[in-house]
Amino acid sequence: MGSIGAIFNTLLYQPFLNLLILFYVYFPGHDFGIAIIALTLVIRFLLYPLMAQSIKSQKILSEIQPKIQELQKKYKDDKEKQMKEMMGLYKEAKINPFGSFLPLLIQLPILFALYQVFWKGFQPSSMSNLYGFVPNPGVINPSFLGLINLSEASIVLAFIAGITQFIQTKMMTPKAKKDPKSSSQISDRMQSQMLYLLPLFTVFILWKLPAAIGLYWVVTSVFSIVQQYFILKPSKQHDNSK
Repeated sequence: MGSIGAIFNTLLYQPFLNLLILFYVYFPGHDFGIAIIALTLVIRFLLYPLMAQSIKSQKILSEIQPKIQELQKKYKDDKEKQMKEMMGLYKEAKINPFGSFLPLLIQLPILFALYQVFWKGFQPSSMSNLYGFVPNPGVINPSFLGLINLSEASIVLAFIAGITQFIQTKMMTPKAKKDPKSSSQISDRMQSQMLYLLPLFTVFILWKLPAAIGLYWVVTSVFSIVQQYFILKPSKQHDNSK
């Protein structure tokens, strides 16, 4: 575990912390919130190609979900045939059913590192992880625009994070079928529940965490909303032309 922790510290935690401190030191006003926004945007732009592919895969998967359920129902007694037909469906749709999970797996250690940075970044002991060319800012002012103390919990940021999470999830949720006999009714209900449960869960998580994490969550969600808009917009225009 010691070696894993050292690798994590060297490859993720330390670079993120140093970049955050650089933004804090050199940006006008020495606003820790602005530094967090800048670091978050850098991370999101680096992950942009990976997340773009994930968004496309998730959208296609949601669109073909009714066909998947029909195959599951049709071949419920023949699992081998069911799997073969489903793989054919994925091939026809030109997607990897597991492709959308890879970006999530890659993001997990990054998210954990960022949480550690935002959680401990205010502490003087964290400055021992600074590179030689990064100036030590001394005591960090955790204020964001002079309004929010990012070292303490913020109910306002928690609710804003919940709202942006709702919008992000809503954009990826396909329209429910009105036909009560449709085989996708169960899936539609589950997606509808997730639409509201995820934002509530987000607010619950951020309720008592440092507002720095809430700010990161909000910026990430807003970035994802904009990214999803531009990625999904062409497909919507194509649908309307049919």
